[in-house]
Amino acid sequence: MVQASHVKDLVAPVSLLDTLKAIDAGTLTPAQSIETCLQRLALVEQHIHAFVSINGHAIAEAEEAKGPLAGIALAVKDIFETRSLATEYNSPIYRGHEPVRDAALVTMANKTGSTVIGKSVTTEFAFLDPGQTRNPHNIKHTPGGSSSGSAAAIASGMAHLAFGTQTGGSIIRPAAYCGVTGYKPSYGLLPKVGIKDFSWTLDTAGLFAAKVADCAFAASAITGRNLQVDPEANFKQPKLGIIRCRTWQEADADYVARFEAMVTSLKRFGTEVIELEPSEHFLGAFKAHQIIQDYEASQALAWEYAHHADQLSPLLRQTLDFAQTITPSDYDEALICTRAAKRELNEQFEDVDALLSLSAQGPAPEGLTSTGSPIFNRIWTLLHTPCVNVTGLETESGLPLGVQLIGPEGEDQSTLQIAHWLEGAILRHLRG
Repeated sequence: MVQASHVKDLVAPVSLLDTLKAIDAGTLTPAQSIETCLQRLALVEQHIHAFVSINGHAIAEAEEAKGPLAGIALAVKDIFETRSLATEYNSPIYRGHEPVRDAALVTMANKTGSTVIGKSVTTEFAFLDPGQTRNPHNIKHTPGGSSSGSAAAIASGMAHLAFGTQTGGSIIRPAAYCGVTGYKPSYGLLPKVGIKDFSWTLDTAGLFAAKVADCAFAASAITGRNLQVDPEANFKQPKLGIIRCRTWQEADADYVARFEAMVTSLKRFGTEVIELEPSEHFLGAFKAHQIIQDYEASQALAWEYAHHADQLSPLLRQTLDFAQTITPSDYDEALICTRAAKRELNEQFEDVDALLSLSAQGPAPEGLTSTGSPIFNRIWTLLHTPCVNVTGLETESGLPLGVQLIGPEGEDQSTLQIAHWLEGAILRHLRG
């Protein structure tokens, strides 16, 4: 049995592509693949608490599965509607809630042959109040939020693929904390039908997997779009930019030093990395995010607030209380600022192929009472750009440190391709 004190025994991400290769080679069947994930789950879930429910028919479903993702175990964040598993949003208001349909993205995944292995833990309505999930790299540390269960399920090898959502930083940050790939697509690339709204302008569905190529392949299979990365492509080194603003002053010093050392290596490898100045509206958009999020949340959760306020967490209730003071004109001005910031950012992308940033404020904080800060993610969610957490860096104690790659809106395939290249460049940097 895995011992909770043996931290690294809990970390075992499994490549989706490697699994599919084994199935194609005939050394593994789809049902055996799902059974292996369930065996892993039985071994480590007692320490990680990544799931709120498990699909008891998963192996039988895998035996009948057909499609490019047959044999792939999928963890679904518990704000996605699922017909066969309760959807509770981590709220007592919806305890035992059984939707009559699957979310659109779940239906799309089912068509690829993937098997929903279970519903993964979310924070309450995908906001800030933590769930019970622990970080596989150190169970005394947060896995991040709100897609905590999804990131932890991938990091611990209980699933090959997981669905999450990001309103502030809920894909990139938990991916960074748990040392896995998180892909937040351009806004709207993955449908949100059947996902509980918090902020319709910000909420973005995305994926977790072991590596960038795994996320890219799965996204291609599910959407029918050309999003795969090509390891054999005649790849031209990208021109990268860094936009530093006041958030960098709040970052962990050791994290920043490791990031800067990586940037130095990229330049030594021949990559051009330039500093870009934050625009006026870019800086203003940080405030705009909060206004838009809270104003829309007050409407998205209006029924819950009106009829079940006593069953909301104090943190969410306080946020919705404050949101009542935001006027429509405040909201409209925030949207105007956002549109201006997007125009200015698009102009800056004329000079670079992608941007580099930290994925979080630091490594996963100790304790389970907070999911960490999204200050390095909110702006990119607001501006609807594709973002990828790229793995490889870590602290002296072995906690993961992510590198966030940001691409132009709508340029998801090239962003994933650059992220795949960066993944290899970080390994080269670490080898010296």
